[in-house]
Amino acid sequence: MSVMFSTSLVPASDRLDAWEWNARQFCGDCRFHFPNRRKFHGSIQTKKLGDLELSLFSSTSVSFTKFPIRDSHPEHRFCTVITQLQGTRTYSQNGHAITLNRGDSTVIDSAFPWSSECQGNCVRLYLKTPRWLMENRLQTKVVPNARGISGSSTLGGALCHLANSLYREANSLTSEEAIALIEAYFDVLGGCLRNPHDNFGRPWNEPDLCVRMAKFIEKHLADPTLGPASIAAALGISTRHLHRLFAKHGRTAGEWIRECRLERCRSDLSDLRLRQRSVTEIAFSWGFCDSAHFSHAFKKRFGVSPRAFRDHPLTESWGEAVSAIKVRGLVADVPASKLN
Repeated sequence: MSVMFSTSLVPASDRLDAWEWNARQFCGDCRFHFPNRRKFHGSIQTKKLGDLELSLFSSTSVSFTKFPIRDSHPEHRFCTVITQLQGTRTYSQNGHAITLNRGDSTVIDSAFPWSSECQGNCVRLYLKTPRWLMENRLQTKVVPNARGISGSSTLGGALCHLANSLYREANSLTSEEAIALIEAYFDVLGGCLRNPHDNFGRPWNEPDLCVRMAKFIEKHLADPTLGPASIAAALGISTRHLHRLFAKHGRTAGEWIRECRLERCRSDLSDLRLRQRSVTEIAFSWGFCDSAHFSHAFKKRFGVSPRAFRDHPLTESWGEAVSAIKVRGLVADVPASKLN
């Protein structure tokens, strides 16, 4: 099955609306920006191959921000492998930004917002696959996102070639041929993602990883789904490696996240400008999903309930107790300049 759209097929006055509608059929909820609205033109051709959906996007300069589906069932999650065929384009997700040139690839996870932009004409191939299929084929729960796969490397070049073959031959492959080609594609993709070295640079050393990890957690504290898997995926490491990093500092990832959230809640509860917000609203705004659990955790950490804490002014001893969180923190041994 193949579906084709081109802005040349619609009146100029409807060109942008038509592009946005058709692009959303593949990308979902997006916000677009057209640097040159009057001269914009583009085409989208989508093909299906079993559980895979392949779309070839060709356009003049266009940028967009993609938003995930809230409360999406795990079975509806998907990953997109993007291969740049012409031009240069930048993709960003979870604090990572990677610029792809011709032949380069990257992986995006639909569960997190992401964005893309380019300054000129470009062609890119999106291979959309269910998350469960990606995990099954790669035999991992951690899929690094927005990490560069260089088309100039042996495996990266093979991945680009296979992606082109999948798209080009999608409508003519027999079932056996499709299965064989898909398996070969995921074998090569797995090899690219398991490479311990970032294809666009040197591997991160442990202090750098800790700094990036702390920054990522701080940025995503409000996300109730924040956990070891999403942190590891953003850093491009395994969850086992992530747990080892936390273990060296005497705590689990969950404990670190909870303490950071409690500190943010404590700060908001003591802020007179936020008195109109309820305790539950503040707790939920920092990633807690259950008010009773939050109250229990808060009282255990600070020795008083959130409501009682809010009703009484803070003393210096409170501030000293809270600051101990940072003293015992994950990046205690990292120079402060790196956190700025």
